[in-house]
Parts: sequence; C-alpha cells; structure tokens
Amino acid sequence: MFTLLVIAAGIVAAYLLLHLMVLKLPKCKSNVQLHGKVVIVTGANTGIGKTTALDLARRGGRVILACRDKRRAEEAILDIVKETGNREVVFMPLDLGSMQSVRSFAENFLKSEPRLDILINNAGLMNGGQTVDGVGMIFGVNHLGHFLLTLLLLERLKESGSSRVVTVASKGYEFGCIDFSCIDSHKDLGLGDSDWNLFEKYCHSKLCNILFTHELAVRLQGSNVTCYSLHPGAIKTEIGRYARFWWKCVMTPITALFFVDAVSGAQTTLHCALQEGLESLSGRYFSSCSVQEVQAKAKDDKAARKLWEASERLCGMS
Repeated sequence: MFTLLVIAAGIVAAYLLLHLMVLKLPKCKSNVQLHGKVVIVTGANTGIGKTTALDLARRGGRVILACRDKRRAEEAILDIVKETGNREVVFMPLDLGSMQSVRSFAENFLKSEPRLDILINNAGLMNGGQTVDGVGMIFGVNHLGHFLLTLLLLERLKESGSSRVVTVASKGYEFGCIDFSCIDSHKDLGLGDSDWNLFEKYCHSKLCNILFTHELAVRLQGSNVTCYSLHPGAIKTEIGRYARFWWKCVMTPITALFFVDAVSGAQTTLHCALQEGLESLSGRYFSSCSVQEVQAKAKDDKAARKLWEASERLCGMS
C-alpha cells in the first residue's frame, strides 16, 4: 500500500510539474487601453472568443460580439458587462456558414460603426456537412467566412488608423495540406465525414488561415493595417461538442488532463491584437505570445496566392 501511495504521489507531482512548466501558457503583457476603439470578435459567445472579448471590454473598447446564436451571445454580454462595467458590448448576428449573412453583417456594421480598429477572426468548428452555399462546413466557416468578412471590412480598417486583423489558427496546420483539385470539384478541403476526416479537414482549414494571413500581409503592404495568425494552445473549448460518442470518449480524459482553460488560450490572441511594436511582423504566425517559424507549406507564396484566388471565386468576388 505504501508503495502504491508513493507511485501515486509521484504521478501527481509529475503532472503538476508538467502543468507548471509546459501546459501553463504565458500571459499577454500589454497595458494598452482601447477607449474610443472598436473591435469585432467572431464566435465570442463562448470559449476563447468570450474570454478575448471580456479582456478587450475591460480595456474600455467597444466590442462587437459577432455570433450566430443570439441567446448565447446575449448571455455572454450580460457576463462581460457585469464583470467589466463596460456597457459598450453589443451583439451583431453573423453566421460564417452563410455568405449572405457575412455580407449582411458587414453592411450593418459599416452603416452603424464609424471605425474598426481590430478584427479578430476567432470562430471555428469541426462539424461535418455543408454550408448553405454548398461549401464544406469546416472550409466554409473556418476559412471562407472569415476571408469574406475581412475583405468586406478592409477599407474601414484602413480608414481607422493603425489597425489589425488577427486570425486564430492552430498548430494542427502541421498535419494539413491544400488539395486545390478537391476545392475546385467539391468546394471542400477533403472527402468523408468520419471523425478522422473532420479532424483532417480542420487541420487543412488551419493551414488556410495561415496562408490567408501570409497573403493578406503582402496585399496590405504600404497600408496601416497589419495582420497575424496564431496557435492559441491546447485549449478546453466546445469545438468538439458535436463529435461522435467514441471520439468524445477518447478526447475527454486527454482534454481534462492536458488542455488548459480559455483564459490561457486567449493570451496569444490578445498579444497579437494589442502588443505594441509588432508591425514589422505582419503576416507572421505566433504561439505562446511570441513569433514562431512555420513549415515551408505555410509560407508558400504560390499556394497562398492560389488559395486567395480560389477563395475569391467561391465568395463571388472575382
């Protein structure tokens, strides 16, 4: 019995050490205040998005929660206002799985808001099926919806002084690839809707996020808008809430033990949105609140341009 207790104590100590040394992510150190600034956060009713919105509201910004679910967004607003005292937190409906919804959001925003200082493309999912436009759901929401949203708001960003576009990607991009023939033939990043297929498509979409940021930075040269992509860390979020039972059985204990909370997950987003002096790093990829090198496929100029052109076609912009 004593031996078992010693082993158990050793396991607990090792886990705590792992959590402190590896799993605990650094915090955003910026003291920037946002009074008079306007920020959009997509998918801000839960998880990293909500935590990000709360921090930005605490800094005095006018924060737009761009979400599909009105009820959950309004609940998030009540929480944020209660905690920060900032009543400049508002909901605007946005369904990234509908290009018409993205266009309507942009139109309503441009009519009602005179400026835009920070656009945070945070929302993401790992669901099967197709969008209302017949595009693969993961491809449509994680990449195309944000691509279209960014382009529609780009002029307002340029008009607002120094502004930023921050796109939440993932280290999962390392397992991703872009099959342009599949995009052309099926409007999707891959075939199949098994849990493994969905995970692969998610990784492909995160590579899209990084390539989009890479190309966006090229096209923004000479402007006062900069852009960044990032890996938030291994975070406990609701992204897999629609996964099948066996996948949840595998992932739930792993998530509980080795993933960190949304507060930690929001720190690199906040760093990219707020930290002064990042302008020369526009187009780069961040993790743990610092710039990181990416694999060659994530900074391939030709692939980035080709993805941009394919995205324009699918969004009806070319």
